[in-house]
Amino acid sequence: MESDFENKDLSQYATAVVMAGGKGSRLAPLTTNRPKPMVPIANRPMMEHIIDLLKSHGIRKVVATVHYLADEIQAHFGDGLDFDIDLAYAIENQPLGTAGSVKNAEEFFEGKSLVIISGDALTDCDLSAAYQYHREKKSLATLVLYRDPNPLEYGVVITDENGKVTRFLEKPRWGEVFSDAVNTGIYIIEPEVLDLIKPGEECDWSADVFPKMLAEDMPIYGYTMDGYWCDVGSLAQYREAQEATLSGRVDLPIFGMNELLPTSGIYIGKNSQIDETVVLKPPVMIGSNCRIKDGAVIGPYTVIGDNTLVEERALAERSVCWDNVYLGHSSALHSAIVCSRAIIKRDCVLREESVVGDRATIDAGSTIRTKIKIWPDKVVERGSTVTVSLIWGNRWRGNLFRDLGVAGLSNLEITPEIACRLASAFGTVFPARTRIVTSRDSTRSSRMIKRALISSLLSAGCDVLDLRSMAIPVSRHFIKASGAGGAITARKLPSNRRVTLIEMLDSQGTYISRSLERKIESNFYREDYRRADADDLGQIEFASRAVEGYQSDFFHLLENNPRPKRPLKVVVDYGYTALGAIYPAMLSRLGVDSMSLNAFDDAKKSPRTEQEIQSHLQQLATIVKSTEYDMGVLFTSDGERLSVVDSKGQTVFGHTLYAALSRLIIQANPAASFAMSVTAPERMENELSKAGATVLRSKADPRSLMEITISSGVDLAGDEYGGFIFPEMQNAFDAPYCFGKLVTLLARENAKLEDVVASLPRFHMAYQSVRVPWENKGTVMRILSEESRAYDKVEMVDGIKIFDKDSWALILPDSLEPIFHVYTESESDTASNNLAGEYAKRINTLSESEG
Repeated sequence: MESDFENKDLSQYATAVVMAGGKGSRLAPLTTNRPKPMVPIANRPMMEHIIDLLKSHGIRKVVATVHYLADEIQAHFGDGLDFDIDLAYAIENQPLGTAGSVKNAEEFFEGKSLVIISGDALTDCDLSAAYQYHREKKSLATLVLYRDPNPLEYGVVITDENGKVTRFLEKPRWGEVFSDAVNTGIYIIEPEVLDLIKPGEECDWSADVFPKMLAEDMPIYGYTMDGYWCDVGSLAQYREAQEATLSGRVDLPIFGMNELLPTSGIYIGKNSQIDETVVLKPPVMIGSNCRIKDGAVIGPYTVIGDNTLVEERALAERSVCWDNVYLGHSSALHSAIVCSRAIIKRDCVLREESVVGDRATIDAGSTIRTKIKIWPDKVVERGSTVTVSLIWGNRWRGNLFRDLGVAGLSNLEITPEIACRLASAFGTVFPARTRIVTSRDSTRSSRMIKRALISSLLSAGCDVLDLRSMAIPVSRHFIKASGAGGAITARKLPSNRRVTLIEMLDSQGTYISRSLERKIESNFYREDYRRADADDLGQIEFASRAVEGYQSDFFHLLENNPRPKRPLKVVVDYGYTALGAIYPAMLSRLGVDSMSLNAFDDAKKSPRTEQEIQSHLQQLATIVKSTEYDMGVLFTSDGERLSVVDSKGQTVFGHTLYAALSRLIIQANPAASFAMSVTAPERMENELSKAGATVLRSKADPRSLMEITISSGVDLAGDEYGGFIFPEMQNAFDAPYCFGKLVTLLARENAKLEDVVASLPRFHMAYQSVRVPWENKGTVMRILSEESRAYDKVEMVDGIKIFDKDSWALILPDSLEPIFHVYTESESDTASNNLAGEYAKRINTLSESEG
């Protein structure tokens, strides 16, 4: 027998009982959706570590007592064969206490000694040595003890010089701390001890059985262990247990991990991709199938769970991320815990000892203060500073729809499941057999989402006209031309390739009304969908001649205009949009000799950020000048927007391009009408009005601009970001038609673009943004509105626009971000910048006074 103990083989002497019924309330919200034994340490459930410990001492017959979320444990471990053990379960229908639960499992014991151990603690206790001590003392019950410098949170056990237990103290005061030996909850029990417990009654070892054994002078001893033990009874202890495992202070194996270098303290799971500039500070553990992108800093003492995506420049130090977590660009975790499938978006900060529960979303720019807990499935609005734990209610974003549609991180927030629900809700608001147009960009995620959309539309009884991958202006044009009832499209958000945008359009190819959005949102949340009979499911038809229909109207409107006296030479950067396949021939038919750049359809490479767009424009300008071409044009946003470069390499964009187009239009039609947003220069409106044109103002968003073109019949509408609408073609942004129109207008006037631009007044505009917490935005707007009464002219079309002599300032709160936008125009750039600075400072002052 002694050799068996030395070889750590207790298989013929003991059966293990793993106490796995605890709820772990003090670990909430970690334990909201899983029992405490299933909470991971070093990317494995705590109970797995205990199973490994038992196996290392030869014990393979294991009985688990389960109660809270028992099915989670049973589903993971099954019969134990995958873990090389024989595992049985004793299920408590009602709590029976620590001893009563073992009595409930008596049918599984084989007359051997029982090694009782908590499935929700972390230890490397030498069980063989403890069992040898138990046998040497001829003990009926041996308690494994651990010396803790702060024993107040545990049961203290007092023993005599021979190790025999003489007294128990449950959670003593300091005046009662006569020993630092605490009860670990690890017991070695002989079967006859179970006779002291009545079946089916609640009974506890420390409160009932052991005191009774002491009273009857039955042999009960305490064995003081060496090594590591942690109760993991609090969030602080949970982090401490993670650090102990990573640093090697607890002698347990780390399976499924490859250490980067021997003794390096950097563990990386299978199929994980770590970019070259990632900094890993040991000790650190990266799970399997993870992606850590450039500039991220991970560690020290950090665990990253399986299937986790860490974006560029993110930081995680002394933190724990469970599986399937998303950590956004430039976000930072400082001693935080992030549970499964949580989403931490860009620029978020999680302070020390904060916790984010399963499937919670922390939107961009938010801060979670120290010790704050976010319960599962909650959403923190972007830009929020959370100072109180979010437990009750569900602060999911106020509206499902954003300005352009429904947007979210690709395959994290916008998943096939969400797409199916959205399309079901969308299809339900239309009569059965309504034809719905579907389209997408060329990315794999958009293809996946579009297929999910189509399946649900068919289920709702709608017929589908599928355009597959198509430029946005062509697909919008086809909706109206086909007589379809509506459309739904999936693409990457124009400004962010990580985000999928699902747009829902009406029969005219413009955004559906707000009232219809509310109906769809109601259907979505209530899951109130129409399910067609199996014989009445919708049908799919691959739409044909969409491009030909667009080209027909394009040439009908433009081809009869004067052509350039000589072929106009243009460098066209298609920005990897689908226009590259169709537009060169269209330009040729207009008398344009074009050179194509980036003409293949690859939405992943499309320029989206301001930096990317400027890089393309610089390259375009260089080529235009070096080749002595007349112009260059860059298409962005899937063909919705454009920027132009003149022959001198100067970029003509936004307000300047709008002014150039409107100048060319009114030369032929002084009574033309124009629509522009409230952010457009007042000087441009004055110039147009003096020429006899009519100018209408809209709110500063694409939807409002489209609506005003429909209701007012203007000749041109546009915004400062290169989006232009010519209602003669369609009531939506259409960059290829806009450029074709520009070419024909220049040919009619026999003018060069740089000459038209030189004749325009100069616009002295300035812009600043100010971050204001959501809870302060209403108060700031109220005070600014009250203060604006001192001015003679104030407009409130969108935000507060204050006029003063030769200047104006627009204060516009963002509808999606905790931001105020400040636009100004004055007689000089310096004056405009100063004015914007004054209002930004005022907004900051008001916000801070409220905070």
